[in-house]
Amino acid sequence: MNDLNLTLKTLIVQTCDKDYDPASIGDDEALFGTGTRLALDSLDALQLSMALQKKFGVRLTDSKETRLIFASVASLGTWLKERGKADEVA
Repeated sequence: MNDLNLTLKTLIVQTCDKDYDPASIGDDEALFGTGTRLALDSLDALQLSMALQKKFGVRLTDSKETRLIFASVASLGTWLKERGKADEVA
């Protein structure tokens, strides 16, 4: 598992107050929806957006694009890499 994905999983678990080992979340696992293991909702999306802005200095403004970005840890990681933010993992 790469450092960025583990960082994102840890951020998701902490921000959304989930009782999961971050390493147990699959990179391609769906994050949102009632049928998903994490079952994140719109409030979680808002909190996660704020946490990403604080940690990586990015803003998610388009709701349609945000849904695609938040589809999985892998898609979120790819989006951050495309913006040159993958090096900011600490």
